Amino acid sequence: MSYLWTAEALIEATGGRPLGQMPAGVHGISIDTRTLQAGDAFFAITGETMDGHDFATAAIKAGASILVIAEGKLPALGRLIAPMIVVPDVLAALEALGVAARERAKGRVIAVTGSAGKTTTKEALRHALGSVGSVHASDKSFNNHWGVPLTLARLPEDTEYAVFEIGMNHPGEIRPLVKMVRPHVAIVTLVAAAHLGFFRDLDEIAAAKAEIFEGIEPGGAALINRDDPRANLLGKMARDVGVEHVLGFGEHQRSTYRLINCVLNADHSTMTARVGRREVVARIGTPGRHMVQNALAVLGAADLAGADIDRVALALGDLPAQQGRGRRHVLAHGGGFFTLIDESYNANPASMKAALDLLDATPVEGDGRRIAVLGDMLELGDQSERLHAELSELIVDRGISHVLLGGPHMKALAEVLPSDIAVVHRDEADDLGRLLIDTVQPGDVVMVKSSKGIGFSRIVEALLNRFPAHSGN
Repeated sequence: MSYLWTAEALIEATGGRPLGQMPAGVHGISIDTRTLQAGDAFFAITGETMDGHDFATAAIKAGASILVIAEGKLPALGRLIAPMIVVPDVLAALEALGVAARERAKGRVIAVTGSAGKTTTKEALRHALGSVGSVHASDKSFNNHWGVPLTLARLPEDTEYAVFEIGMNHPGEIRPLVKMVRPHVAIVTLVAAAHLGFFRDLDEIAAAKAEIFEGIEPGGAALINRDDPRANLLGKMARDVGVEHVLGFGEHQRSTYRLINCVLNADHSTMTARVGRREVVARIGTPGRHMVQNALAVLGAADLAGADIDRVALALGDLPAQQGRGRRHVLAHGGGFFTLIDESYNANPASMKAALDLLDATPVEGDGRRIAVLGDMLELGDQSERLHAELSELIVDRGISHVLLGGPHMKALAEVLPSDIAVVHRDEADDLGRLLIDTVQPGDVVMVKSSKGIGFSRIVEALLNRFPAHSGN
């Protein structure tokens, strides 16, 4: 039987003390009893609001083969009948296991960060590289101080391509994570006003993103968005930390992976890109100009990782949109249908523009309207009121007729939108959801976009619960 980790290797990597009769090995690593699979090792990490040790019994009932617990919790858990590895600190043990996984890994490793597009790019890499080899990638948005080591610890030794998303809210958060990941290729998708409340300006955000270059393996490459105004700054930062190869993607003439042309359609895009000395034509299954930019990064990273570019480009044709990141639903209503675009996972000024562009490019049916349902963009600090109000220009330029706004920060936008646009503001997402159900009509296109903490995913759920999928007949 093949194990992700033998018990012996698990004990050695974590430096822990075994208690009880150890199994031969474990099939997976878990920190959450809700998703734990039989045969997993359960790491009882302590978070901001929950202590994994409180779920040790649940982990055993779910089939955990080994519990990894803190020494200080042993007196309370000693009554449990289960194999245990006792360590001084469980999160540190998980980090050590992640480092050990990276040491034994044989495949090419890619890391992605950026103010927008990092999860979408990570998922596109997972999908496209899956056409040429085995791929291991971060689950969901597991990109923080526990998500990255957990993803590393789950890395099978023989994986051909590993893709890691690395996020941050503050300076210094990427540095320790990328030094665990040690990528061969590091991508910065974009520098934009996300988490601006924790930084002085966009240059400081660029510097925090550039920490990803510090972990690049010798001979590896930094892949930078050449269309980003801070591309030169990022390139300098990469070279300053000794990165040997600094390459770019985008429309910019100096891009190594350069967009020659693209055609944007309602449900997909096509593009021609120059990769090295040849042109590559690709259909991208998920629509939007921002997806073209992400696809360029995918082609660049795949090329640098030695993948078959033709097969990678072909695989982009059936790239699915992710939940909360552009997934579309065609819903039956009044003998017709309307289109719902779910962008509810996150929001900042750059991703708001991309989402509004997507709404603008999606055709309505008959007398249908384009309805933008927008919630607060969080963590923008003292720039928040200005950045919310500036969305007005984007909405006017795209001819959006109906705007439903939620959250206290969106009041700044409600106050400046012109009178010929139908505008409604509500403080709570649930109130806005009920209003939207009464407002939407057959033929409409509805786009829902906000920061995750505002809870606009509940609006999407309310629409999906109220209106069935359209049969297409």
